[in-house]
Amino acid sequence: MSKGTVFNIEEFAVHDGPGIRKLVFFKGCPLRCSWCHNPEGLSFCKELMISHAACIKCNRCKEICTNEVCIACGKCVEVCPLRLRKIAGREYEAQELAEILLKGKEVLTDSGGGITISGGEPLSQPEFLFNLIDFIKPVNIAIETSGYAEPEIFQKMVSVTDLVMMDIKHTDNLIHKQFTGVSNELILANLGFLCQSDTPFIIRIPLIPGVNDTITNIEQTAVLIKDAGKLEGVELLTYHKTAPAKYQMLGKEFKPGFDTEKKVNIWSAVFDKHNIKVSLL
Repeated sequence: MSKGTVFNIEEFAVHDGPGIRKLVFFKGCPLRCSWCHNPEGLSFCKELMISHAACIKCNRCKEICTNEVCIACGKCVEVCPLRLRKIAGREYEAQELAEILLKGKEVLTDSGGGITISGGEPLSQPEFLFNLIDFIKPVNIAIETSGYAEPEIFQKMVSVTDLVMMDIKHTDNLIHKQFTGVSNELILANLGFLCQSDTPFIIRIPLIPGVNDTITNIEQTAVLIKDAGKLEGVELLTYHKTAPAKYQMLGKEFKPGFDTEKKVNIWSAVFDKHNIKVSLL
């Protein structure tokens, strides 16, 4: 039985696939997008998150801690009187997690919904992912992915999934590497496979001001996907400013590398021109 690490389970999600869904976030991601709003999903390890602003300095956390370096054991979480501490990350066996996700599955299936697996990057825990899928079928399964995975893993995912929701962050390799830390060559190769597959998919574009919200990038993205038979549409996700608080909770510094105050350009008409359904989230 494979094990994997998850950092959140969300009930009644309605923006991550059709119908009402349960949304599970796998922990760990090979990308380092400078705008990431889920920094607790980057590391594969458990992490302590602290809401410093409301702390009353009671020192109960310090009194109970016996470690020179935090190991995310959770002892301080239990004694915090205001519940300002939490552990991001819990290890599950695939069958154990499946049982949690399938509770109340009638609500999901009756609404035309199901279960969406996101991250982090779910393809970075492939054995756990595929083991979990085996347990939760035949409930409708959607995967949210950056597409950054070895082709055999990506192609297997496409074959066992009802809906793929794939991010395309930038078509220019140099810019992609600058703002995500990785090349987009593998991502675009996997996108090509997805476009030729029989699996329905949605392309998601996180619109980042001054990074990928140019007419050139949006047009190039549209060209890549315009002839795909199973493309259900494009979702444009505008940048929001929730990330800094989470980085602070993790004791990390938020360094976006772009102007967070700049207005985002939205070129939805580009997709209309190619008869691609587009929505703004």
